[in-house]
Amino acid sequence: MARPLPLLLLALGLAAAAKSPYQQVLQHSRLRGRQHGPNVCAVQKLIGTNRKYFTNCKQWYQRKICGKSTVISYECCPGYEKVPGEKGCPAALPLSNIYETLGVVGSATTQLYSDRSNLRPEIEGPGSFTIFAPSNEAWASLSAETLDSLVSNVNIELLNALRYHMVDKRVLTDDLKHGTTLNSMYQNLPIQIHHYPNGIVTVNCARLLKADHHATNGVVHVIDKVIATTTNTIQQIIETEDSLETLRTAVAASDLSSLLESEGQYTLLAPTNEAFEKIPRETLNRILGDPEALRDLLNHHILKSAMCAEAIIAGLTMETLEGATLDVGCSGEELTLNGKPIIANKDVLATNGVVHFVNELLIPDSAKTVFELAQESEVSKSTDLFRQAGLSSHLTGSERVTLLAPVNNVFKDGLPVIDSNMRNLLLNHIVKDQLSSKYLYHGQKLQTLGDKELRVFVYRNNLCIENACIAAHDKRGRFGTLFSVDKMLTPPTGSVMDVLKADHRFSTLVAAIQSAGLTENLNRPGTFTVFAPTNEAFQAMPQGELNKLLGNAKELANILKFHVADEILVSGAVTALVRLKSMQGDKLEVSMKNNVIHINKEPVAESDIMATNGVIYAVNSVLQPQASRPQERGDEPADPALEIFKQASALSKVSQRNPRLAPVYSRILARMKENSGAF
Repeated sequence: MARPLPLLLLALGLAAAAKSPYQQVLQHSRLRGRQHGPNVCAVQKLIGTNRKYFTNCKQWYQRKICGKSTVISYECCPGYEKVPGEKGCPAALPLSNIYETLGVVGSATTQLYSDRSNLRPEIEGPGSFTIFAPSNEAWASLSAETLDSLVSNVNIELLNALRYHMVDKRVLTDDLKHGTTLNSMYQNLPIQIHHYPNGIVTVNCARLLKADHHATNGVVHVIDKVIATTTNTIQQIIETEDSLETLRTAVAASDLSSLLESEGQYTLLAPTNEAFEKIPRETLNRILGDPEALRDLLNHHILKSAMCAEAIIAGLTMETLEGATLDVGCSGEELTLNGKPIIANKDVLATNGVVHFVNELLIPDSAKTVFELAQESEVSKSTDLFRQAGLSSHLTGSERVTLLAPVNNVFKDGLPVIDSNMRNLLLNHIVKDQLSSKYLYHGQKLQTLGDKELRVFVYRNNLCIENACIAAHDKRGRFGTLFSVDKMLTPPTGSVMDVLKADHRFSTLVAAIQSAGLTENLNRPGTFTVFAPTNEAFQAMPQGELNKLLGNAKELANILKFHVADEILVSGAVTALVRLKSMQGDKLEVSMKNNVIHINKEPVAESDIMATNGVIYAVNSVLQPQASRPQERGDEPADPALEIFKQASALSKVSQRNPRLAPVYSRILARMKENSGAF
């Protein structure tokens, strides 16, 4: 029965090691300051301000808080003080009551007001209390009007305000759990605690500056603001703020009122009336008139947890109730959303979270039309093309479609002229139904508004629709999805043979295919990749060799089959070396070099000529299988005897001089004659 003891000790050890984020950051600051003596903490201070931070390893090396430069200073860690003549901070602060401790830890103003409000006897006497004491600077930052209202009225308001900063038990930072509330000593009104992964702890959105100062009758935490009581829910704040009138109407129409009244810890990025006015009237009316789009819009302004401004010291990504993410950051004193300083008023505290007023509307992709998605993406030139072609109605209404939009770089030389052929081609860039690329599969057929059938090709490193490969993540809108693709689509117009016959560059190849009896093969349904020699390729062959090839149907068929693979490989799938098995049996090596496709190290003249049963590459040379390639010397046989001949040649001189090797040489010659017939 004694065996569980080591497990118990291990569990206790692990529990002790599981420090809170604040304690972890404080420990890092101790490590950075230890060279200056015991109990010295390294602190990052914002240049030009008195704001100081214990920071983690990442911020230490970046030397920035909210994008602003910091300097490193070294000071005594909380609870310690210097001793004249000794290095570091070797002495613990004298243990005294809370009233005396306030004067030691940088909250003398709180100490003064405790005396004036008659709170002093309570915090000098017996008990167990926690006080979140505003720093001297926090009191100094209050407006004269606010401060006057606190210290007047026979000090009752000041006493109530101070008691709201207190809890009737000892609470250390390890007890300050994220999202919890503590009952204050003023009418048991709640104090909201948030303990963030970066080590920041907030109390009603005031940042904890110096924590865990022990006293005989409790503990003192110094905070950077004077906190005020809050009794309103997020919904009640919306209902009482004149600047949120449009938001109030939208929330009522979307039935979100009950959520914003419920218990929880949310962050509402509340768009002001001004934010709604910046949106084009047509867009706003469309969203307000569509219950699903409206709900997505509003949910996109609600974060799943309460995020106080003081907790943001660098950029982070946060998920909204709508399911998308927002980049929340800061620049100096300003909060930013997706890199823009659009928060007009921050840290309006509610009983169920916090509200930040924003002066721009954050419209999620799920509430946008495909046309709007495209205008804001790297395919904006495509939107001009579809608009000029009169196809905008398919991309702005409630039709379920997927747009295959070429990226802007495709049109670096300008937009093509809109004619009937181009309009039809653009119609074939609009697929019926709203798709998601992650559900596409190899060989899938997609129907376009132009009544064409497009094939899906799934490769190890790319996903392609015909010759165009997807160049960015999907953007899924209200009714349609945007696929950004790397080139204009060229839908197939016929079989491989149909395409070759229609192109005058391949007239010699067509005749050769017919002569070799391969026409039917390349007309039937299939998945071919054809490296098609042009007329120029045949003309480059020596005339005698060409005549010999064209006059031998079997050899011609063998050579032509070497140019065909029985699988479709479009150029977008080639990023490294790809090996295909030809119909002749040997391997074909396809590679990319300087943005040009190469087949067996020969550059391709044109890629991705699409056919209903394959894809064609134009090549300006006739490819030769290994066994058929011309040899460097005409007297070297192109068969296994070649290696024997080389060995024999290398040995001949030695063997003739050495009687012991003469029989070996004779046997090599004999074996060579057996393989080649004669030497």
